Amino acid sequence: MENTLQLNQQNLNQIAARIPCPAYPRNELKAGMVHIGVGGFHRAHQAFYTHKLQEKLNAPAWGICGIGLREGDRKMHDVLKMQDGLYTLIVKHPDGTIAPQIIGSITDFLLGVDDPMFVIARMADSATKIVSLTITEGGYNFNPSTGEFDFGNPDTQHDLKNPDSPKTVYGFLTAALKKRRDAGLKAFTVLSCDNIQHNGDVTRAMLLSFAKEQNAALATWIEREVCFPNSMVDRITPVTTQADIAYVAETYGIEDAWPVTCEPFIQWVVEDKFSDGRPEFEKVGVQFVPDVKPYEKMKLRLLNAGHSVLGILGALHGHKTINACMEDKTFVTYLRAFMDKEATPVLDEVKGIDLTAYKDSLEARFANPNIKDSVSRICSESSAKLPKFLIATLQENLAADKSIEYATLVMAAWCYYSDKQTDKNGQPLEIIDALSTELYEAAKQTITDPLAFIKQQSLFGDLAKNERFAELYGAMVQKIYADANIKKHMQEML
Repeated sequence: MENTLQLNQQNLNQIAARIPCPAYPRNELKAGMVHIGVGGFHRAHQAFYTHKLQEKLNAPAWGICGIGLREGDRKMHDVLKMQDGLYTLIVKHPDGTIAPQIIGSITDFLLGVDDPMFVIARMADSATKIVSLTITEGGYNFNPSTGEFDFGNPDTQHDLKNPDSPKTVYGFLTAALKKRRDAGLKAFTVLSCDNIQHNGDVTRAMLLSFAKEQNAALATWIEREVCFPNSMVDRITPVTTQADIAYVAETYGIEDAWPVTCEPFIQWVVEDKFSDGRPEFEKVGVQFVPDVKPYEKMKLRLLNAGHSVLGILGALHGHKTINACMEDKTFVTYLRAFMDKEATPVLDEVKGIDLTAYKDSLEARFANPNIKDSVSRICSESSAKLPKFLIATLQENLAADKSIEYATLVMAAWCYYSDKQTDKNGQPLEIIDALSTELYEAAKQTITDPLAFIKQQSLFGDLAKNERFAELYGAMVQKIYADANIKKHMQEML
């Protein structure tokens, strides 16, 4: 398209003739929320809800200031600074309909690696009511087997000794809360929006572990004053591609260096426990409940675990995307068998939810041909995800003497995936995992010790000592090593 416009505030009136744009006065927004970890998901989810709130109510106290704590956040920082916090959200419907809009709820973006004290001051400012997080499962710094805080992390050791120049999320939160306490201000709410069961409880436990080590009196104040609501978040948000950037430029004549694509489905269920007020998100579809645990368990054990089932098995077979898996009848049948026979039996009662309809909706969402979520994204950081999504289900089914075969095949496939790092056709797999070296070292011993991979206690706990699981896993892993045709092994179980 001719007359291409750079996405920024100055050009917004012209852009509004091409694509829906913020109709509220962005210059009046104040950062009532500070968000750590601005990625695709945050921009498709919390920032979108906040944008909707502004459109409906014009709530100037509830803008978002983004925070990046790592050097890896610099690119997002630079893009959003250049674009005045604006970006295109591209909602892709299963029928091919594409609905783009410009989101305007992010008012600023600060980098902790550049000026930690400035970031701490922004978090500590009286205008900040909520500090929210999407720092991925691996960012919470706990041992997945024991649940204990990892004090061995070098950045944690740095933060304990250097409270005014922190590197970790806990160092920043503790420093900012200290400033709030010392100024006689109310504590802000710490709101986790990550896919971790009891994410608020986990954040609270980890922050208190850190704070007690650094400043015991402050830890007592945090324990008493700070709210950590649990929340369940949901919206499939693939990684932005060059094709997405080109689509916005060619179709609408808008230069957006980092748009976001997502599915139409969105959900956010939050416990109504806040330290210093909150936005009226219920006016734009957020559910506030007394206890979010049944909802988050349902979502983690069905959607997130289901994604991993498709991702790991699909990667070995050679499928590149989740929707490609869902075009394969064997994968669809296997996924549903896992959800019906292993995930559903260990769920709690979820009021107001028809589980059969929910599982049907997951199949439809996974099959959305316009999302094309890569299996490599789903498989990334499996060492942080699987203990919470899949291994926990396995352990509960073992304790109840229920079916474990579908999840166990995924564990065996994960071992082969970590060792060989190729699909059944010998094509290399993209392995993205903080523990990739450790996973490889353990998996490559499988040839002499079939249980070597699951003897990693930090991931699997004592599963290797469970006779029923060890026997089944050992048989399955030997089958896969003898014949890498994972689809054949899946079909044998159906």
